[in-house]
Amino acid sequence: MAKPQEKVSFGQRLKQIGMVFKFTAKQDKWFAPLAAAAVLIPLALTVVAVLAWGWIWLPIGILLALLALLIVLNLRSNKAMMNAAEGQPGAAAQIMESMRGDWRVTPAVSSTTQMDMVHLVLGRAGVILLAEGNPQRVRGLLGQEKRRLAKVIGSAPLHDYVIGQGEGELPVRKLRMTVMRLPRTLSPKDVNALDKRLKALTARPQMPKGAVPKNMRPPRGAFRQTRGR
Repeated sequence: MAKPQEKVSFGQRLKQIGMVFKFTAKQDKWFAPLAAAAVLIPLALTVVAVLAWGWIWLPIGILLALLALLIVLNLRSNKAMMNAAEGQPGAAAQIMESMRGDWRVTPAVSSTTQMDMVHLVLGRAGVILLAEGNPQRVRGLLGQEKRRLAKVIGSAPLHDYVIGQGEGELPVRKLRMTVMRLPRTLSPKDVNALDKRLKALTARPQMPKGAVPKNMRPPRGAFRQTRGR
């Protein structure tokens, strides 16, 4: 059974908003002026409305100022997070994990020691492969994963992207919008069935480290007897 979602208290919510404010202000030099304008302009209009039509406009003006501030915070914080994620290993997987909707992300299903990696994403848009790292090396990893996945995905759509700033690559800041624009061709039932097949494919049994136990070693001379047959 799924665990019930923990409720966030009002104080915790305010603390989270404060952290977002600090992060955005540090990353984005335009955030403070835009936030100030988002508050001062509605309040100035509220003063005019109060003088003209009475105090009934005061709470409306305050609510409009708060709404404008939250809109600016949402837009600029998303941009600041995208800028901070640029070039960071695993950024594409983190963005997909934070997206709304049923996106099933398996980070680094294929990787190298040089921090090249391919992430596997499953959703109603189909199967998505996101490659991060050196373009020449990750294209080879992408080819291997596409051939491996072709065995189990059947007719499900397969999309692949190389994350980066070069020609033919997808900037990480455009990843969210690009994925959201993909057509939803799979039903939730199809996604669940495909998820089971992909998990069976990506499950790799690991050999135990260290020396092989004596009771698991073949008897002496067994290989010579096999060759003699």
